[in-house]
Amino acid sequence: MAAAGLAAAVAAALGALLMAPGLSQPDGQGMPGPRAGAAAERRRSGRMDQALLLIRNELPAPGLNLAARSGSCHQCLYQFLAFVPPSNESLRRPGTASVMVDTQHPLTLLLNSSVGDGDLCKIQYHFGEFGNYSLVVKTLSTSTQTVSCDLIINEGPINSYLPILFAFLVYMGILAILIAGRLLMKIDPVRNWVYKKLNPRATDRMINSELGSPNTTDSINCDPTPQLWSTGSRQRLRSLDTFRGLSLVIMVFVNYGGGKYWFFKHESWNGLTVADLVFPWFVFIMGTSIALALGSMLRWGSSKWKVLRKILWRSFVLILLGILVVNPNYCLGPLSWDNLRIPGVLQRLGFTYLVVAALELLFTRADSGTWEGLFPALQDILPYWPQWIFILVLETIWLCLTFLLPVPDCPRGYLGPGGIGDFGKYPNCTGGAAGYIDRLLLGEKHMYQHPSSGVTYQSAIPYDPEGILGTINSIVMAFLGLQAGKITLFYKDQPKQIMSRFIIWGIVMGIISAILTKCSKEEGFIPINKNLWSISYVTTMSCFAFILLLLIYYLVDVKKWWSGAPFLYPVPVTYRELLDPLNKRFSTAMLLVHTKKSLPLSP
Repeated sequence: MAAAGLAAAVAAALGALLMAPGLSQPDGQGMPGPRAGAAAERRRSGRMDQALLLIRNELPAPGLNLAARSGSCHQCLYQFLAFVPPSNESLRRPGTASVMVDTQHPLTLLLNSSVGDGDLCKIQYHFGEFGNYSLVVKTLSTSTQTVSCDLIINEGPINSYLPILFAFLVYMGILAILIAGRLLMKIDPVRNWVYKKLNPRATDRMINSELGSPNTTDSINCDPTPQLWSTGSRQRLRSLDTFRGLSLVIMVFVNYGGGKYWFFKHESWNGLTVADLVFPWFVFIMGTSIALALGSMLRWGSSKWKVLRKILWRSFVLILLGILVVNPNYCLGPLSWDNLRIPGVLQRLGFTYLVVAALELLFTRADSGTWEGLFPALQDILPYWPQWIFILVLETIWLCLTFLLPVPDCPRGYLGPGGIGDFGKYPNCTGGAAGYIDRLLLGEKHMYQHPSSGVTYQSAIPYDPEGILGTINSIVMAFLGLQAGKITLFYKDQPKQIMSRFIIWGIVMGIISAILTKCSKEEGFIPINKNLWSISYVTTMSCFAFILLLLIYYLVDVKKWWSGAPFLYPVPVTYRELLDPLNKRFSTAMLLVHTKKSLPLSP
């Protein structure tokens, strides 16, 4: 604990030094004194994820227009940034303008005359945070009227990724120390010496306490875990709890800003960021838990009607919490019914749980024995063919509605963000059929008003990422998680079978994603899109989930090289399970005491 506290203190101190304006990054020439102070003042005038760009125009009238397009905005219109006045030839003074530019993504700058249609120059550059840049526009040759645009770095930017790198190195160092410590504790002399040095008096008191001295027979045949501390409770799948805890940690980190880094925010439209991993993983874990929980309930004698009532009640509570507790618009009052958002995260979780759990309840069996039929290697799939038909019908409905439903003033099968995307051709078509169905059935006032596409693509109409059509694919995602749970049940005590099937499912999902997306962010048949919950998004997240669950299962449940900590701690467990690590430590200490007392008595 002392070492961990010292490491945390050092990390905090060095992190503070890294984030200090004067030490984060020197200016262009590294000059101290007044120039450094002025540079710091100019840096403070900017905001996070921005840089200062000064435009120096040495051309005569009529002036220039500066526009920009972000690299994260696919096929977008250029957005006007500033008008740069012409130079004053009599005073030989260039026209100047300044503008703050985004540093999260590369920008394409476009300069053209304010009265002509021709483009003078186009520059693509990735600006650095708090940097100071100049764009000098001048004529190289008066005879040919050749114009040059030179980008100059006045003051170097701050490396905003240093804190992440430093934190990673610190945590990797702490992890290496813990691993080395655990390996050393497996050496008997080292372990005995540590126990003796940590608490020698407590060991002596244990020997002389009312526990008494075990006889020779007991000491020779003693169980490392005393029966007093043994438990007959059902063992949880620790790898699944670890996976759930990892998702919780990422969720909390993302919800609290993620350091304002762009990859900890939701992608504006197509593509993936860290923030886009959390929700589908929760849905996948929910499906896996359904398979484990329902089978356990039925094996313990619960009737299907009783289980169905629990499913209905839990779904109702989730949906109600999403509408009444998480949903209120505090600017308009606790319950503004006229503007109440009907869809939501909890609502989608509740409805998805209801469909998948009810579907599984219809076909699940109290026993998970070997299926006596053809192809026993597919015993986790073939007995449930009605479920697969139901899921395939649902997915067919999603495909038909998405690509065949006519949407007013929009191309059929449109999957774009609208706004300034697609060169501004379809400004009111955000989400295509998915957005149209929500606006038609729910009304614009009962949808999410600030989608992630609004900032980058400047879409003007509401769009709900937890809308009606996307819920179909969340059911598919949960069903794939359900399949992971069935694999765990049917091949219990066969870790090689479980891991091989996880690998197969991960590969199959990855191949489907590669075909649908053409291994491209924007050019595929169905791009990966969290806002739409596209089928390629579901298969990609399922691929990640199967592979990650495989790795955690191998480390935690098979090899037991990792306890799952610290990701195991956020997951609710029973009181007895919480005490299991303490029980094991106490049992180890008791074994040492018994051995110490029995050795002199042995023949």
